[in-house]
Amino acid sequence: MTWYSVSKCLTRHAHKPAKIIRYFGNAVSERAVFSRRTKAIQKKRAVSSPNVHVFDYLKSEASDMICDRVGDVKRSFPVVLDLSSNRGFLSRTLTKQDGIDYVVQGDICRENLVHSFPSQLPCDSVAFDEELLPYRDNSFDLVLSSMGMHWVNDLPGCFKQILRVLKQDGCFIGVMCGADTLYELRCSLQLAETERESGMAPHISPMIPGHQLANLLWGAGFSLVTLDFDELIVNYPSMFELMEDLQGMAENSAIVHRKMLHRDTLIAAASIYQAMYGDKSSECIPATFQLLFMIGWKPDKSQQKPLERGAVPKGFNINKSET
Repeated sequence: MTWYSVSKCLTRHAHKPAKIIRYFGNAVSERAVFSRRTKAIQKKRAVSSPNVHVFDYLKSEASDMICDRVGDVKRSFPVVLDLSSNRGFLSRTLTKQDGIDYVVQGDICRENLVHSFPSQLPCDSVAFDEELLPYRDNSFDLVLSSMGMHWVNDLPGCFKQILRVLKQDGCFIGVMCGADTLYELRCSLQLAETERESGMAPHISPMIPGHQLANLLWGAGFSLVTLDFDELIVNYPSMFELMEDLQGMAENSAIVHRKMLHRDTLIAAASIYQAMYGDKSSECIPATFQLLFMIGWKPDKSQQKPLERGAVPKGFNINKSET
């Protein structure tokens, strides 16, 4: 395998498709909430499973929603960065009809990139940590991120790096899990652990609420910020099938200094889950996945500017004598 620099990846001709993979060191934070090394190992184990396709339903659905939003933007994006690309769910769906010519896939797990889906677009794959983007300023017209940013420790810093690598008037479109994700599992584990072990520790990763996400985007320097959310409710036979699927899609906990749960605590949590949230008719339990969608633009003089406070838009015939 030949190793190329990142600048070489961005200057490759589109008519010469290639798969270029390079690994960059992990970013280290003294106040890390998540272990990036643990998350990379979880992704490697998930993609190595022979039944990995069984657990693609959540990320496939989220990627389809991102592609719908890309199609709503009526402009072309020649060079695109797929951040936290996983196995290329976005690149599998995107086409040249979306105004995209070339995609760079980036993920912390090299095995995900090796086993990525085939794409209709010319794609290159580069392994790096999403917390440290190894690209020069003004490199991409569009940055996409699907179901990966809720594992980033320094989310404000990541947004600033995305803004840095975007070209002027470039766009960022992403989706991540919100604060209400898996609240049923969170409450069941807390109640069971409090009862059986006289205390509780975090087992579900902390996630950001929507209003704080908007503040982070504005604070990073994005303009024309748009947020919306959707909820996906998936039914499972029991809590154990839910936990198995989370592990299969590499969405299990990667909190630093995790505390292992006792067997009787897990059995009690499953009973609490069924009693509090279960559907007696179908004998299933629901699991909620709150998806936060975000769109932000790199500021440019050509963009629309908001009116000053107290200004009256043109077309409003307001008679001053009547006011």
